[in-house]
Amino acid sequence: MLFNSTTYLLLFLPVVLLIFMQLARTGTTEAQITWLIVASVFFYGSWNAAYVALILASVIVNFLVGKQLVTRSATQRRRWLTVGLCFNLGLLAYFKYAGFFVANLNALGNWLIPLPEITLPLAISFFTFQQIAYLVDVARGDCEEYQFRHYSLFVLFFPQLIAGPIVHHKEMMPQFDSLRPKREFWPDLAVGVTIIAIGLFKKVIMADSLAQFANPVYAAAQQGQAIGFIDAWVAILAFSFQIYFDFSGYSDMAIGSARLFGIKLPENFHSPYKATSIIEFWRRWHITLSRFLRDYLYISLGGNRDGRWQRYRNLLVTMLLGGLWHGAAWTFIVWGGLHGLFLCINHFWRALVRRCNLQTQFAHVALRPLYVALTFIAAALAFTVFRAADMHSAGAIIGAAFFDGGLQSPAVLHSAITGSTLGRFFNAVGVANNSYAAVYCVLLLAAAICWLLPNTQQFLRGFKPVLRSLSATQTTPPLPAWRPSLAFALTTAAVLSCGLLGTASVTEFIYFQF
Repeated sequence: MLFNSTTYLLLFLPVVLLIFMQLARTGTTEAQITWLIVASVFFYGSWNAAYVALILASVIVNFLVGKQLVTRSATQRRRWLTVGLCFNLGLLAYFKYAGFFVANLNALGNWLIPLPEITLPLAISFFTFQQIAYLVDVARGDCEEYQFRHYSLFVLFFPQLIAGPIVHHKEMMPQFDSLRPKREFWPDLAVGVTIIAIGLFKKVIMADSLAQFANPVYAAAQQGQAIGFIDAWVAILAFSFQIYFDFSGYSDMAIGSARLFGIKLPENFHSPYKATSIIEFWRRWHITLSRFLRDYLYISLGGNRDGRWQRYRNLLVTMLLGGLWHGAAWTFIVWGGLHGLFLCINHFWRALVRRCNLQTQFAHVALRPLYVALTFIAAALAFTVFRAADMHSAGAIIGAAFFDGGLQSPAVLHSAITGSTLGRFFNAVGVANNSYAAVYCVLLLAAAICWLLPNTQQFLRGFKPVLRSLSATQTTPPLPAWRPSLAFALTTAAVLSCGLLGTASVTEFIYFQF
């Protein structure tokens, strides 16, 4: 069941919310928690009921290990933590990476090890990382012991189950303890619906439209077709904006869905294309994953405690593993390695500027657009590798973008755009006879939204839509903030209607595959 499906939006979510609110009036907090667990198990099982047993087994084992970590001595806690980590990483290694490693062993040694036929369980990367963080926090003494019912909801809560945000135990438990009838139900409902509407618009109107321009070029590169300069840059930019709106839209819908129940999730996405460096980019992109990689991997490797070169090594290892976490393919590993390299260069440059005492000169406001452009181009090129089916396809597109040297008439996208919904729309309204008008208009609209408009958290800043928003520490754009009024209600209804009209052809969120 996808967030952007009518089944979720018009059936599952309203039914779950109505029963939840009825229990708030007549039942107890424990009844509400039990209902949300049942609904979350049904939500997960709607994808593949066979894997419900797997996720429930994972929850039970991790809860039991957590109880041992609470009651044992320091030495025994280390042993139980090792048991828990081995269980979680072993589960992830088997289901997600077994086929990848066997295929590479066969390629290296000309062996004939049969490839295992394993279906990747939905959300295994997310619920595994979330529970690893829980076990480490318990071992460090950062978590109190809670009932099994509460822990189950912490892992299974459906708004964040499939693709995050990756939440901490201590962030959610106080909120689960206060699931009672509240006067702010209607504000929560208004804020939640608004965030869902924004996220749905990002996904079905923006991301899915941009996919129509990116997919044909990447498919052509995989088939070995020649890629021209214009088509290459259209593909690079279209996918960069597609994944931006796809992941931002998913994060909004997850946060909005949780807010309907009075629960706030941590911020997961904060205008990353406005970042002026790759360091800042990773503070804005997939914020909860960045937090996990920093707190549980980078710092555990030594962080920056042992000098500059050790920091660079730890950054590279962390980002390589972060890339591998995204998927069992060399493209993901190379993508992670590129970002590790970019981070090392960024830290080296900052150290050089400080050593030369040039901070004031390089911090001039006139240079900010240049920094934003360089950061975006670096991220876009890395996303080209991320999206490509293999390294050869990525090389073909990047090569055409930088080394083709010609501005010949684009060919790959022409037929795809002419036959697309957007192409027919633009031709019908007479924007231009050239079918590429649809591409340029949508890319310009995407760029304007990314760089000129406030993000969702900034737009709803008066109602604290997330936990610890970066908006609280940054200058807010001088644009209207959302408030409960007739004008904003009508605007939200219009945005939601546009999104619902686009759900006729439902596509998965990109991060659902991880």
